[in-house]
Amino acid sequence: MTVQYETKFGSLKSYEKGGVQAIDDDVRHYAFSNCFEIANNSKPYEKVVFGQNQIYVLETLRAEGASPWYTCAHDEFALVMDGEVEVHLIKLDDAQIIKDEEKDGAVLVAGEPQGKKMGWMKLKRGHQGMLPKNTAYQFRSKDPGVLVMQTCKGDLSVEKWADICQTA
Repeated sequence: MTVQYETKFGSLKSYEKGGVQAIDDDVRHYAFSNCFEIANNSKPYEKVVFGQNQIYVLETLRAEGASPWYTCAHDEFALVMDGEVEVHLIKLDDAQIIKDEEKDGAVLVAGEPQGKKMGWMKLKRGHQGMLPKNTAYQFRSKDPGVLVMQTCKGDLSVEKWADICQTA
């Protein structure tokens, strides 16, 4: 017997809620969320955690307009799931570099970033960009889109598990 599967890739304008279909188990033991639904219900550039493994997280961000400038003491990755996003990069001067190497997750850059401009990336749906440590980055998007960040949980990470996960 051949089983056929259909893969559907969502977008901010068109997604299906989806869910967990547990077999011989309790659905409350699992978490299922949808990055498009999360972004659709989020403020621009709110970093909503939708996956976690110890200190490592996946965050969904609604890309819309220009974000604040962020920096991080470790590398991060940004994957565009919907839309088109520019990522502008500045190699920070020593005065703005996070000195605490144990500080996890992104933080806001104090004031305007000072340092050498590194250029920018234009990421479209399915493209991933690396955000190097000790670099300021800013997202810019003309139209609403969706970003997924791979990073560590930090002060700007927002947890909304009760709002985003299937519970029954």
